[in-house]
Amino acid sequence: MQLDALWHRSLAVARAVVAALKVWLHALCWGLIPLSLPLPGWRRVSAPSLATSASPRRERDDASPTPTSVNYHFTRQCNYKCGFCFHTAKTSFVLPLEEAKKGLAMLKEAGMEKINFSGGEPFLQDRGEFVGKLVQFCKQELKLPSVSIVSNGSLIREWWFKKYGEYLDILAISCDSFNEDVNILIGRGQGKKNHVENLHKLRQWCRDYAVAFKINSVINRFNVEEDMNEQIKALNPVRWKVFQCLLIEGENTGEDALREAEKFVISDEDFEKFLDHHKDVSCLVPESNQKMRDSYLILDEYMRFLNCTNGRKEPSKSILDVGVEAAIKFSGFDEKMFLKRGGKYVWSKADMKLDW
Repeated sequence: MQLDALWHRSLAVARAVVAALKVWLHALCWGLIPLSLPLPGWRRVSAPSLATSASPRRERDDASPTPTSVNYHFTRQCNYKCGFCFHTAKTSFVLPLEEAKKGLAMLKEAGMEKINFSGGEPFLQDRGEFVGKLVQFCKQELKLPSVSIVSNGSLIREWWFKKYGEYLDILAISCDSFNEDVNILIGRGQGKKNHVENLHKLRQWCRDYAVAFKINSVINRFNVEEDMNEQIKALNPVRWKVFQCLLIEGENTGEDALREAEKFVISDEDFEKFLDHHKDVSCLVPESNQKMRDSYLILDEYMRFLNCTNGRKEPSKSILDVGVEAAIKFSGFDEKMFLKRGGKYVWSKADMKLDW
């Protein structure tokens, strides 16, 4: 009898342990309750206390950032070969236009206020028609406050401004040096075309067609000693974005990378010296590696958010498959750093007081 009672008691304990394990595994998979294993004899937390202590933490953990400003790299193809490029031409894929529009509409519904089209080189696709149609859709149909493009400028023609300029708030042209030999050394060269001369032509077209003009420069070993004060002040962009050369595993460094950017890298101290030398340029907007890495929402050609937290680009699932809220949780986006670096500014040309 004693053995029989002991056996029944052991069986009951075993069943309790199995039941507890089921609950624990369920919690592990779905995150519905805290991870705990209440074995027989352990003190349980009452349900009201459990809800009170867990709810605030759950709300913070599950909260998705708002995609206020999104950088959509819809193509990886480019006609330049910049040695430090950290979004290289690994595929030639470009979403069909209507699919891209569908994803942009989803982003607008999720809270997007600014879209920036980038690449690769955005004007390669259909000679600029593809990005033009996206720009028009975002401004005319989605009524976004800000629509911008980052380009190397080599393929932009005046007809594009005549057709699509009214829908574009900001055109950012990448220019790392005002010395053409340095541009060629970096990889911003295309035959006999002069990158700096083309920059000035684009600046004039932006004035003519009421598009805010911006310059992006990557500070690296080949231009860190250059004095750009005079040239930047003469061009008078609304913003001069100055980036520190950044290494991304699998893109511009590592065995599976298409670029070897190590020779372009500068120290934090050198970057600060460059900034100090140009501190009197009122439109200067500096971005160190620390500010850049997690403060951008980057959408790739498949409309996947790219998480750069671990030093490489790790993609989420496509927003077209799982929705914006589910995909953005894996973006690694630091909303506080985005605001701290000045990511939100007067970005609609309707609100800018500019002398076109």
